[in-house]
Amino acid sequence: PWLRIGVFSGIHGDEPSGIHALVALIHELHENPELARGLEVHFYPVCNPSGYVDGTRWLRGGPDMNREFWKNSAEPEVRILEGDLERLHFDGLVSLHSDDTSDGIYGYVGGDVLTKHLLEPALRAASTHLPRNTSGVIDGWNADRSIIEEGYAGVLSANPLQQPKPFEIVFETPACAPEPLQIAAH
Repeated sequence: PWLRIGVFSGIHGDEPSGIHALVALIHELHENPELARGLEVHFYPVCNPSGYVDGTRWLRGGPDMNREFWKNSAEPEVRILEGDLERLHFDGLVSLHSDDTSDGIYGYVGGDVLTKHLLEPALRAASTHLPRNTSGVIDGWNADRSIIEEGYAGVLSANPLQQPKPFEIVFETPACAPEPLQIAAH
């Protein structure tokens, strides 16, 4: 009867808009819990605390956290999140990011075949705050209507062996946009 969803932000410490958006969502759901009816939502607002404190994309240990998942990483932040991903067996994952090379919103989809049908209405709603990136190539990947169906190895995702596969969305706002608009779009 419940869908278990994990919402992640601050994977890159220098992307605060996702963190602020996730905190705002927590407050909104506290005030209006019926909005989450049927959902068990787990919030991870600052996945990379050392990067956040340092104001950098990287883990203090050096690597980009979002290229370390399911690669036998020695990084404690990655291991902790992998443990939760395995233990909680999420039905869906959403990661909030900001892209410093894009002038519009877009997203990556993975996992369940229906994922792009979940991302499309989110992009449509977010486009009331920021424009969509409609380029045919975004971040080096082929894109169709602001949706990318490929992605980098090692990004935060469910265990590759998990069945059934959850939906996985990486939602990107343009880092050059004013932070309040990024937060609203997230």
